[in-house]
Amino acid sequence: MKIVEESLNGVKLLKPIVHRDSRGFFFESYQQSTFDQLGLSFNPVQENHSSSTLAGTIRGLHFQLDPFAQAKLVRVLRGLIYDVIVDIRSNSPTFGEWRGYHLSADNQYLLFVPKGFAHGFCTLVENTEVLYMVDSPYSPQHESGIIWSDPTLGITWPAGDKIFSEKDSLYPTFDEWMNNQH
Repeated sequence: MKIVEESLNGVKLLKPIVHRDSRGFFFESYQQSTFDQLGLSFNPVQENHSSSTLAGTIRGLHFQLDPFAQAKLVRVLRGLIYDVIVDIRSNSPTFGEWRGYHLSADNQYLLFVPKGFAHGFCTLVENTEVLYMVDSPYSPQHESGIIWSDPTLGITWPAGDKIFSEKDSLYPTFDEWMNNQH
């Protein structure tokens, strides 16, 4: 596995070594010793699988608060997504910055997202499946988020109609969330 891109502080876009032959392919999507060699501290305790039937489906921007903050390892099993992360660590030099990545079943990239980031994605094709491992269990009492369409962040989502849950539409803006943290 190699690091393709280092972006915001601690975020890594990873490309696995893929072994292909006439039958298809094989790759290790996670190996603790490889992550240790890459300097990534990650010990998954839960795996989540999401399926979105329609293109334009947005999930996020989600995160969990301490002590249940989560690092994530995200990959696409089927389809294509525009994956977005926002640095919400107030002491980080990249605080309030966002980045977007195209992850697909074809490019087989994995995105490592450390604790302290809001995370979301938009499906770009129908019938997209996303798998992500997290290093802390889900805790409903520690769940939080920022509205995906926040004007301050100015995330450039792909064009087209968006489909999102009522819950995701009720999250506060980045500024509102920040004001509630102090």
